[in-house]
Amino acid sequence: MIEIEVQNETHQTQARMRFAAVPRIGEGLRLREPDGMWASYDVLDVWYQKAEFGDVWMPYLHVCMTPEEDAGDPPAVAASYDEDASHDLAGEEHFAVLGGEAKPFKI
Repeated sequence: MIEIEVQNETHQTQARMRFAAVPRIGEGLRLREPDGMWASYDVLDVWYQKAEFGDVWMPYLHVCMTPEEDAGDPPAVAASYDEDASHDLAGEEHFAVLGGEAKPFKI
């Protein structure tokens, strides 16, 4: 496990977290909000600094909330059940949001 300091630009906080691998720029993370809910964050920057001990380089991350997550809550679903309405796909874009996934790019 790699211990990484995560600097959250949305809430202006810092936390040390453990990862199996260092996330890359553009990848998405799921982090717990101060209110206890989970939200998607995008990795904005990754850099390494020499640690105070030995010849070790420590990774650091800058993250910011994914714009779709920051837009607000999805619209409420109708409380009554209607067979025709159950096949209506309006609002489906909020059902499985995959925001923050890494998109391929050329180096």
